Amino acid sequence: MKVSPQTLAFIGGLSLVGAGGFGAAAVIAQTGGQVPTKTVTVDVGTGEQGPAGPAGPAGPRGPAGPPGGTTCPAGSTFGKLVINAPKGQVSIFTCIVD
Repeated sequence: MKVSPQTLAFIGGLSLVGAGGFGAAAVIAQTGGQVPTKTVTVDVGTGEQGPAGPAGPAGPRGPAGPPGGTTCPAGSTFGKLVINAPKGQVSIFTCIVD
């Protein structure tokens, strides 16, 4: 049986789309089904980095967070943070201050 190149390309593209859907479902499943309500993108500068400054004093310890799950404090929203850096893009789920 001979398969045309167009058919192979269609099947390959369909399998990539399906794999992407499974990946997105796995990410959402790991967040307990909670879907981010906003996305924030941060572009990291590409210039030369200067020398490190002296370390400052340690800040006070904050209160313990709630056990398990993703519960954002008042004044913040669960969202996706996209970080653009010279070596690529990374995204994380986090609480973002409104």
